[in-house]
Formats: sequence, C-alpha cells, structure tokens
Amino acid sequence: MSAPSKAPSSPISIDRHASYNKSRIFLVSVLALFLAGVAASLRADVASDIQKIFFDPIDRAHSAQMIGAVLGVPFLGFAVTIAIGSPLLDIIGMGLLLPLSAACFIVGTAIIIFASNLASGAAVYNVIWGGALLCGIGQGMVETVVNPLIATIYSDEKTAKLNALHAWWPGGLIAGGLLGYLLTDLNWQAKLAIGFLPGIAVLVLCIGLKFPPTERAASGISMGQMFKELLNPMFLILFLSMFLTAASELAPGQWVDFALTRTVHMQGILLLVYVSGIMFVARHFAGPIAHKLSPIGLLWISCLLASIGLVALSLADSPVTGLLAATVWGCGVCFMWPTMLATASERFPRGGALLMGFMGTAGTLSINFVLPIMGSIFDNKVADLAGGAGNLAAIAPDKMELIKAQAAGSSFQAVAILPALLLVVFGGIWFYDRSKGGFKAVKIS
Repeated sequence: MSAPSKAPSSPISIDRHASYNKSRIFLVSVLALFLAGVAASLRADVASDIQKIFFDPIDRAHSAQMIGAVLGVPFLGFAVTIAIGSPLLDIIGMGLLLPLSAACFIVGTAIIIFASNLASGAAVYNVIWGGALLCGIGQGMVETVVNPLIATIYSDEKTAKLNALHAWWPGGLIAGGLLGYLLTDLNWQAKLAIGFLPGIAVLVLCIGLKFPPTERAASGISMGQMFKELLNPMFLILFLSMFLTAASELAPGQWVDFALTRTVHMQGILLLVYVSGIMFVARHFAGPIAHKLSPIGLLWISCLLASIGLVALSLADSPVTGLLAATVWGCGVCFMWPTMLATASERFPRGGALLMGFMGTAGTLSINFVLPIMGSIFDNKVADLAGGAGNLAAIAPDKMELIKAQAAGSSFQAVAILPALLLVVFGGIWFYDRSKGGFKAVKIS
C-alpha cells in the first residue's frame, strides 16, 4: 500500500488566466477602443459638412442643435447597450459581443455615408441619426466587454491597466483628427470611410480568440449578490458623479472643432488632437500618480483643472490662448473616465461587469443630454446676437461667421460648472478615506 502523498507546506500561487492569450486580448481591446476614438473624431471632423449640406436646408435656425443631437446620440446607444449587456455579459459571451461591436461601427458609418441615397428632405436627419445611434451601440458593446475583461485578467493593477487601455480612446481621436485635417481635400464620406479599416482589424483579431469569464463569475459571486452592490450608498455617489465627469470630458471634446475653429483662429480639430495627445501619454502614468494621491485624490485634482480649463476655452481668442486653455482642460479630463471605472471596480469587485456597465451608462447618458444643450445654447446666442431668429436668413455669410465666433464660448462656460460641483463630492470622499488610514482596494476572497 503506497504512502499517502504529503500536502504542500504552503499554498501555490496559480494564475487562473495563464491559459488565455493576455497580450492578444489586450491588443484587441486596445484596437476596439481605438476604433471608437477614430469614429468619434471623424464624426466631429465632418459635423460642419453634414450641418451645411443636410441640416441648414431643413431648419437653419436649429441646425446646430440638430448636429449636436447627431453627435450626442452615439452616447445614447452606448448607454442603453452597456446597461443591457453588462449584467448579461457572462451569458451572451465576450467572444460574440466584441466582433459584433466592430460590425455595428461599420454598418452605422455606412448608413451615414449613404444617407442621401436612403432618404431625402427632412427624412435625411432621421437616417443620419440612426446611423450614429448604431455606431453608439457598437461603442457600448466595446465598453461592455473590455472594461470587465481587463479588470479580470489584471485584477491586481486595475487603475494602471484600465488607464493604459483607455489611452487608446484618445489615441483613436488623434488618428482620426489628424487624418481629417490632413485629408482636407477628401469629401466627408471618404473621411468617414477610413473608420472601416480598424473595424475590419477587430473582426479579424477576434477569430479564434478565447475569452475568460469575468472576475465576479470566476469567483462564484451570484447574480443576486452582484445586483445588491448597486444599493451601496458609496456606489450611488460614484454613479451620479460619473454623469458630471463624463460630460466634462467627452461633450466638449465633440464640440471643439465645431465651436472653437472660429475663435482661436486655427482648426479646432487640432486642439482635440493636442488634448488627446496629452491624454494618451498621461494615462500610461496613471498607476504611480493614483498610488501617491489615491484614485479619489486624482479625481479631485482632475475636476479642478477641468473646470478652470473649460472657462479658459470659452475665453480663448488666439492659437496661443487656445493651446494654453486646452492644456489645462486636457490635464484635467485625461484620467477621469478610466479612474472612475477603476474606482468602482476596486471598491465593489462583487458588482463585476454590472457596476462598471452602470458607470459607463451614466457617463454616456450625460453626454447625450449635454451635447444638444450645448447646441441649443449656441443657437440661442447666435439668434440673440442676430437680433432674433427671424433675421438669420438675411445676414450675410461673413457677418454670420463673426456672430458665431462671438457665440462659441457660451456653451463651454455652461459646462464648466459640472466638474466644479464634484470638488465638494470627491473632496469629502478623499478626506473620509484619509481619516481611515487611506483606501485599500477590496479583494474578492
């Protein structure tokens, strides 16, 4: 009879994700976010063309509000998709949603490009709106998958890895913005079609790729326990705060080219590219900064700079002041989105993909609301300066450009209050954490 084997004297650390190709998973996640950034940047670049060709003939007095709605509706699609997909992620599967996201981007962009072939007159607005919505659904699928995916395979370094991942959203904005600027002679449809390329690459890279279950599912946390985390008061505070941080970052980013080109005497899209460059570089250093300040401390500093930067953007009237204002705003908003996601995941890991999805839903819903409001503020200011909406049609084009330049800063001033409100919220949480000896990330036992 053989002697019983000895139990090991100490536990052996096992990487439960060793069988997954982490580098390829990270690459396809990065490329999917890059695709979303490219698409958003190209939509912003051609916004003036779409407004002039399609919306001015429909309703010139409200055409800025209409283009604001088109730029904002992808975030509505994002919000609805991530709200539905996040709790069902382990059921539907990452391997289905991620390639499907790329397909949505491709089809949605094609609908916008061929809008004039699909409808005429006022109905074109609905077609363009629908194509933009489908692009937003694709982006929602991306965020539904990649945030819990990276939090799962890098569970001990969530803030650093999520910031590094989300560096590629501004990376996509940079690429799309530069392409839009350098390819000025291309028509707007050709510019949008550039977004097909990263979409196809995502589809190819997903072939045969094996995805892990989420951190919550792998740890045996039930769906009921996951939903209970929604009721935690601290999560509710973070959830509501996400409305304001996202609006401070993404809504002005979509509005920069349209509103500021007239005031800073350079292409506004170049300011977006410049700010995206700041974000791309800085997010790779988020881990050490958050370790020194804490994630909440980092968010407090971010809100302070974002509020100051938005006010400065509203007052900028030259390339130099535009760049200085954009630098302050960019340094403020660069860490907001991924650090908010990481904070929710570190404090409430049992909430899994659901809580991260709800954070994304809050952020994108706010943008869908804020962009049309920014457009409405712009329209109203233009009408006031013109002496009433009824006078718009009679104003000469060169004078109209001067009026629009005067009106451009008003929408940025309105948004500046949002991050300022969060100074009180994040300051209170930061002080509370420090009184308890500092926050430590919660681990699922």
